[in-house]
Amino acid sequence: MNKNKNLVVVGAQWGDEGKGRIIDLLSEKFDIVSRFQGGSNAGHTIIIKNKKIVLHHIPSGVLRNGKISVIGNGAVIDPDIIVDEIKALRKKGYKVTGKNLKISELAHLILPFHKLIDIGREIIKGKNAIGTTGRGIGPCYEDKISRQGIRFIDLSNKKILKDKLKMTLKEKNKILSLVFNQKKISINTLVDDLMKRFKFLKEFIVNTEDFLNKSVNQGKSILFEGAQGVMLDIDFGTYPFVTSSSTISSNASSGTGVPYKKFGKSIGISKAYATRVGHGPFPTEMIDDEGLALREFGDEYGATTGRPRRCGWLDLIALKHSVEICGLDEIILTKVDILSMFNNINVCVGYKYKSQKFKKFPMDNNIIDHVEPIYKTFKAWNNEDLKNKKLPSSLQSFIKYIEKFLNVKVSMISIGPEREQVIYL
Repeated sequence: MNKNKNLVVVGAQWGDEGKGRIIDLLSEKFDIVSRFQGGSNAGHTIIIKNKKIVLHHIPSGVLRNGKISVIGNGAVIDPDIIVDEIKALRKKGYKVTGKNLKISELAHLILPFHKLIDIGREIIKGKNAIGTTGRGIGPCYEDKISRQGIRFIDLSNKKILKDKLKMTLKEKNKILSLVFNQKKISINTLVDDLMKRFKFLKEFIVNTEDFLNKSVNQGKSILFEGAQGVMLDIDFGTYPFVTSSSTISSNASSGTGVPYKKFGKSIGISKAYATRVGHGPFPTEMIDDEGLALREFGDEYGATTGRPRRCGWLDLIALKHSVEICGLDEIILTKVDILSMFNNINVCVGYKYKSQKFKKFPMDNNIIDHVEPIYKTFKAWNNEDLKNKKLPSSLQSFIKYIEKFLNVKVSMISIGPEREQVIYL
């Protein structure tokens, strides 16, 4: 029997913490890697032998021989994108078959009208737009909750699929034409396209909750992979500037069907600074030349959209919120090498708002939008020491302070983009 040797890994900030690369590294010690939420708005970048691989739907475990990757029921999947992703991996020499990639038959599909509605809403909102990727994630999750979504299991019967889509398109086509001035979607074209994709994907679609639970009972180990970050959680993030799913560690259970009592540790991944894509509160944002330099030196551009990321100092108040909500056992710090560009490094240890001081992250946007960060300053470190995998004293002080503030151990730091450029602490 499995003795809770499974692991949950989540982003502990606003996403883009370098999860793909770390999960790729950790996956070596696990039999299975399973994604439990999110859609094609997730962009996990891994660099292997100077070659960049960007994955959106597929867990990065697929890059290792002998590992099985699973996309759970909690994810929403764009059939066009996942087909292209599988083809691209095969073209690069990776073997992707139904034996090493399994997709939940209960996962919901992102359809063309979801993307059109997503983009249309952002245009209508104008300056009040949330800053979504426009990939249809939110509208797809809406249909899931309103019980009119289409799942992979629905593709196995063309007639039933067509009947379901007829009902859905009655509403969606009115919205597209009357609200967003878009062309109506043809049901025949949509069904034909889905059948074509289903023919390609059929070998991957299985009852994943059964597969995962049997694997646990057989003593196999599973790494559960989250997308985005805790500060984008639909409940506990900076709502409404959040993603449309639950990004916290406990959702690994409902997003895969594996009971939470069978889980082990939870690890959060955080950059040594902070970034955010899109709109929403960001107390430590650096709106100056240093922020622009950090973006360029850190190559802070979205893996999914190419959008420039907003950059700022590490926010320990926000990070502590993530630690508490997820019950994180460890933190992994990424891009530690990037901060060597500065002489001094700031870390946010509190907020000021009018006459108040905050040591907890306020969930009221009227407050968080106007707080002034309270900083503690550290001396930067030399990258030459890091290249030799030595920890400069200034970096040791930085890490020890973070551990004491969060009451969580920092177990690993990354010092470059390649697989081997990490230091285990």
